[in-house]
Amino acid sequence: MQQYLVAIQHPEDYDPSLESEAMIRDIGALNKEMDAAGARCFAGGLESARHAKSLRKQPGGNVSITDGPYTEAKEFIGGFWILQCADMDEALAWGRKAVVACRVPVEVRAFLKIRPNRT
Repeated sequence: MQQYLVAIQHPEDYDPSLESEAMIRDIGALNKEMDAAGARCFAGGLESARHAKSLRKQPGGNVSITDGPYTEAKEFIGGFWILQCADMDEALAWGRKAVVACRVPVEVRAFLKIRPNRT
C-alpha cells in the first residue's frame, strides 16, 4: 500500500476560531471513518503560517532562521492526514470527503517510493 498526504489548504488570514461545531463534527466523523477503514496513519493540524520559522543554509555552512513560511503564498497547509491507500483513486476519494468536511481546498500527493541504492 502507498502512503498519501491529504493536505488542508487554509487562506493566509484563516481564523480557526470561526470553525463551526458542524465542521468540527464532520471532521471528527471523517477521522472515525478513516480509522474504521484502516486508512489513517496520522493526522494533525498546524499553527498558522505566521508562526512558522524558515531555515536556509548559508555559505560557510551556517543556517539562517527567519520568521514566516518558506514561500510567499495566499494559501498554506493548515492540517493534514497521512493515509495508507491502495492507489491514487482511493486517496482522492478520501480527499473529496476532506473537502466537504473541512470546507476548504485540499491537496492529495503520494509519498515518494525511495528505493535503496544497489551497489
